[in-house]
Amino acid sequence: MLMSVRSYPFGPVDGLTIDPEYGRLQNDEPLARVQLPHGEEGWLLTRYDDVRIALSDNRFSLAQAAIRDTPRMGPQRMGAILTDLDPPDHTRLRRLLAHAFTVRRVEQLRANAERLAAELLDDVEKAGPPADLVTAYAVPLPGLMVCDLLGVPYDDRDHFQDLAAAFMSITAMTDEEKLAKLGELANYLAGLAGQRRVHQEDDLISALVVAQEDGDRLTAEELVQLTVLLLGAGYDSTAAHIANSVYTLLQFPEQASLLRTNPELMPGAVEELLRWIPAQEISDILPRYALEDVELSGGTVKAGEPVLLAKHAANRDPRQYTDPDRFDITRNAKGHLTFGHGPHHCIGAQLARMDLQVALTAILTRFPGLRLADEVQWRTGMAMRGPLALPVAWS
Repeated sequence: MLMSVRSYPFGPVDGLTIDPEYGRLQNDEPLARVQLPHGEEGWLLTRYDDVRIALSDNRFSLAQAAIRDTPRMGPQRMGAILTDLDPPDHTRLRRLLAHAFTVRRVEQLRANAERLAAELLDDVEKAGPPADLVTAYAVPLPGLMVCDLLGVPYDDRDHFQDLAAAFMSITAMTDEEKLAKLGELANYLAGLAGQRRVHQEDDLISALVVAQEDGDRLTAEELVQLTVLLLGAGYDSTAAHIANSVYTLLQFPEQASLLRTNPELMPGAVEELLRWIPAQEISDILPRYALEDVELSGGTVKAGEPVLLAKHAANRDPRQYTDPDRFDITRNAKGHLTFGHGPHHCIGAQLARMDLQVALTAILTRFPGLRLADEVQWRTGMAMRGPLALPVAWS
């Protein structure tokens, strides 16, 4: 019996809703054959256990995608240094990066994040309602934080917002526009890294310059590529998470009220927001290839076949989370797959968590009467979902 091949994505993305087709496949066809606009056919995984296996099992390879006609949205494949490697090459870079990207370094930024959040909200309050929280808060806060972490001058933040958006584009820009912006970004960061080789400062680029293990160091090209990856992913995705989280709390005012009166719930609330919000526009845009036959819930993925991971569907799998469509900040949402799992788990996850905790605490405290002031329009063609603008008012 031949299995039908579905066109993917299933349809246009609608805000933060999940297409019901994911749930149907999760129940009836957890290994579904799909065809994206470009590249070869692949398997779509929707169940938590299957997605977790594909993320962490060394029988699945990201590096193979670099030499295959991968399932993808655009004509050209867009890879990145950490996502195009398997162990041990990936392990080497990850270990060197870990020397610079420490929990201690992230926590040192918390006080500065709180100061920046307060200053941005001062400006919002001074200007008065209505305000657009995307341009006034959700975008500039992580932008300033990433610039602070990397050592990029604050005066360049508007320029970097434009360049970093190219990293997360799927179809919002042409391939030529995206490559041009990424090239400009790489050239700028190469110059900054060159300055740090001569004069080091207390920032991540300086730490990457000197990072070594057993005499091994990052090459100049590796350093720039890693910095581009951290800047692009850390900037745009965190901004989208902040805007999406504020929007979600406004949709569930009883949860926002509970969080406002019980601020100690914030770390768990952030995990639930990360689990519940379908941040990705479609499935994980980085297909993995089976290196050998692998048995999953819905059948066998043959050696050489690609799988696409619907992490947002996996995070709503009732086999993993009770009543998964219910948004509940008191739930134990740990173990969600938003930041991945295994060797490719997002190395900036702690920074993103800290940014979200600070951003949401500040806005809930400052504006207890926050509400939507107009209908929300959503951006499309980007790796991350999010509002184009988040118009709010307060009393």
